[in-house]
Amino acid sequence: MDERSDSTVMHGEYKVRGGKLVAVELTAWEGRIATAHVFGDFFLEPDEALEDLNAALVGMPTEASTAELGAALTARLEARPEPVQMIGFDVEAVAIAVRRALGHASSWDDLTFEVIPPVVLPPVMHVALDEVLPKEVLAGRRGPHFRIWDWDSPLVVIGSYQSLRNEIDADGAAKHGIGVVRRITGGGAMFMEQGNCITYSLVVPTSLVEGLSFEQAYAYLDDWVMGALAEIGVKAHYVPLNDIASEQGKIGGAAQRRFAGGVLLHHVTMSYDIDADKMGEVLRIGREKLSDKGTRSANKRVDPMRSQTGLPREQIINGFLECFRSRYDTVESTYTEAELAAARELVETKFGTQEWTSRVP
Repeated sequence: MDERSDSTVMHGEYKVRGGKLVAVELTAWEGRIATAHVFGDFFLEPDEALEDLNAALVGMPTEASTAELGAALTARLEARPEPVQMIGFDVEAVAIAVRRALGHASSWDDLTFEVIPPVVLPPVMHVALDEVLPKEVLAGRRGPHFRIWDWDSPLVVIGSYQSLRNEIDADGAAKHGIGVVRRITGGGAMFMEQGNCITYSLVVPTSLVEGLSFEQAYAYLDDWVMGALAEIGVKAHYVPLNDIASEQGKIGGAAQRRFAGGVLLHHVTMSYDIDADKMGEVLRIGREKLSDKGTRSANKRVDPMRSQTGLPREQIINGFLECFRSRYDTVESTYTEAELAAARELVETKFGTQEWTSRVP
């Protein structure tokens, strides 16, 4: 060890999605990395390139970004006389592990999640809670949490940047008595009737996705649900940027919103048993869109979760909850009266207003 270095050894890890574990141990001195040792269950050829990874990190500023660390690692490897093969990992994975070792990022193991099981509320209340709860986390009144929506009435929830006129057939919505609400995250429309889909929200510190691209962050935050789906017989995979699909087609999609102060909202809606005829009358979507959602004809139901598992929706939800609890440190929770009151106020002043819902022409 460098005699000038701080004696504290800092450890960081990053598990590449679909790949290998990358770990690093570092020491630092006067704002720079003094010693670095990269290791893990990856494959690297030639073997000597491991020393180049270590050497590339020494001397880098402890405040270096993931991109800057990755560039230094790449430059060192490219300077070798022969090509380097990195199997199961890449320089970005090493850089993320370094950032975690230096305390710029957190891992799942650092967090205790409050789990809120399904509570039946008007769907617009869940939309409002997606704004209320991250602010409660920022204020320190609630910790990171995972919650599953449940609702008692139909609603179409459109993305923050979608055009109401382009997305919704007003006559079809009126015919079926289905309202429309705009959420605070981007992405596409959510056609929500009682029991027809499964929706959850995850609120985490943005440090959990430190160093990850937006594309990587989506897949990283939903990695647990891939395991949950596999346990109930659904062979799922992530389709960039934000879709979850199986061999039979799209299952669902995710959306995110990052709040100033360091909190990220991530939510997912997956189709369980959707009436495609009705959806086709309410949403202005064509055959290509319906096919993307897992049906070739509008004269059938969009039911990838139901048809592929044969399980009741409640059993799938319980499976998701069990999987999440088994993977992470959790405590049981529910909504507070103050949170529900704040959500009701937002429904009155924002989400339930025509001004907000039609803000994009």
